[in-house]
Amino acid sequence: MFRDRMFQEERLFRSSRRGTSLQRGDLKYVILDLLKDKPRHGYDIIRELEERSYGFYKPSPGVIYPTLQMLEEMGYARSTEQEGKKVYAITEEGLKFLENRADIADDVRMHMKHKWRLRNIGRMIRVMAEYHALGDLLRSDSHRLDVDKAEQICGILSRAYRDIESVLQQ
Repeated sequence: MFRDRMFQEERLFRSSRRGTSLQRGDLKYVILDLLKDKPRHGYDIIRELEERSYGFYKPSPGVIYPTLQMLEEMGYARSTEQEGKKVYAITEEGLKFLENRADIADDVRMHMKHKWRLRNIGRMIRVMAEYHALGDLLRSDSHRLDVDKAEQICGILSRAYRDIESVLQQ
């Protein structure tokens, strides 16, 4: 009863997509779809989603693992220990869940496909590589940041944000 009501509310909530990569509640469908292909551990799911989104979406372990736990508690997935890692597989109940909510699962798939469809993928991959390189640089040299350097970097990033926003609005 509660689960059915929860999914009816989810359908109402989903009717107005906000334009983000995934909406509230979408991740369970995405994960079950991935588990339908083959059993996976959490890091494999993160990598697969990052790859399918061309680097635009990389869910954190703090999002993936609680969702996997929830799916296991609902009986839609089960985990086994393999080489020190929890590996999750979809259950019969999980397959029935996807089948019974095929319209929502299809909507999630189509949204992801549309959101991550790139006309000019080569250029976007280059842009995302630069974006990730910047993140790596900031993480690796964060120990050398003093207050003045942090302020300078914030200013540079703020200007870059405005410049990029301006280019995207042209």
